Amino acid sequence: MTALSPHLRQATPVVAVRGEGVHLYGEDGRRYLDFTAGIGVTSTGHCHPRVVEAAREQVGTLVHGQYTTVMHRPLRRLVDRLGEVLPAGLDSLFFTNSGSEAVEAALRLARQATGRPNVLVCHGGFHGRTVAAASMTTSGVRFRSGFAPLMSGVVVTPFPTAFRYGWDEETATRFALRELDYTLQTISSPADTAAIVVEPVLGEGGYVPASRAFLEGLRERADRHGFLLVLDEVQTGVGRTGRFWGHDHFGVRPDILVTAKGLASGFPLSAIAAPEELMGKAWPGSQGGTYGANAVACAAACATLDVVRDEKLTGNAEAMGERLRRGLEAVAARTPGIGDVRGLGLMLASEFVHEDGSPDPETAARVQRAAVDEGLLLLLCGAWNQVVRMMPALVIGEAEVDEGLRAWAKAVVAGTSPG
Repeated sequence: MTALSPHLRQATPVVAVRGEGVHLYGEDGRRYLDFTAGIGVTSTGHCHPRVVEAAREQVGTLVHGQYTTVMHRPLRRLVDRLGEVLPAGLDSLFFTNSGSEAVEAALRLARQATGRPNVLVCHGGFHGRTVAAASMTTSGVRFRSGFAPLMSGVVVTPFPTAFRYGWDEETATRFALRELDYTLQTISSPADTAAIVVEPVLGEGGYVPASRAFLEGLRERADRHGFLLVLDEVQTGVGRTGRFWGHDHFGVRPDILVTAKGLASGFPLSAIAAPEELMGKAWPGSQGGTYGANAVACAAACATLDVVRDEKLTGNAEAMGERLRRGLEAVAARTPGIGDVRGLGLMLASEFVHEDGSPDPETAARVQRAAVDEGLLLLLCGAWNQVVRMMPALVIGEAEVDEGLRAWAKAVVAGTSPG
């Protein structure tokens, strides 16, 4: 008999048969509160009626019109809709399927546009699993080990992870920028540096937000040295952090923006956005792909953007994120093993540590498993998988936040109790 790869292990034992809003329903007949959202994908909740209707209607008329062969109206509509939410000046788009592909498209554009070979990435960042994207990923060895040699030309520089360093944010930021300058002086000359690629909030790296001063420092150095600032908004975009884009918290403009995940509420779709002049520097034939900008995915993305706007989901993410964070901090205050609660909007995490402050992945795993018993689905992240993260759909309400917090409190007690 055939089977899935033994390494495709599910984070929970749930066999889902139906989803609605922030809930999944298992074959066991139980309803689960889903605080994973398909790793941040089902931004408007499971099976939002408007997204379902848009996809259903599109399936009945045109499933796929390959967009370097023919044009289709869902793609035109999506380009217009994204123009309403993208940062000013980022007026040219290229679409593909996944975050990894979009990151690689951004890398290719940066190298071709600047004529420079190297790319800087921040320690703890996650940018994908394909070879180039994995070469740029430093959130854990599991994403990049066992298929060396990786792509050359990647240089790693610190991210201001204040909790890991044991510093305050200002000190961590000052250190990260000082080390970036040292990196540009010792490893990758500015003349060899095409771009720096960074997440506004580290995702797989532990849900660590950047700081305004850090991103402002990156912007200033990019402008001074002539390289590009690429913001990987795959997980932080489309309202997840309580702003439409994660970088909106910090007031910094990217040269290239990467988006995916929540863009189409579960349909595979990603994109990069850049100024037309910059996008025009891509080499002929360098952008394409069979399934990018699939008509059904584009229709779902248009509906997603409409729902986010009409239902004011970005503001809801901010309000519900504040409510969720207060509850997480209350649990942490009475749990010595939780060393930090952090994140932005509905992208929040609790880090588990031993008494000496070292990572405690065993307790994090026990708590995550105990949460399933309480009907709450969660995921781990961080270099040691010592961080439990929460990213419910943006449609979540107060009652569901409170339900999740009650389940979380019980799971933490169960996972941290002796024996």
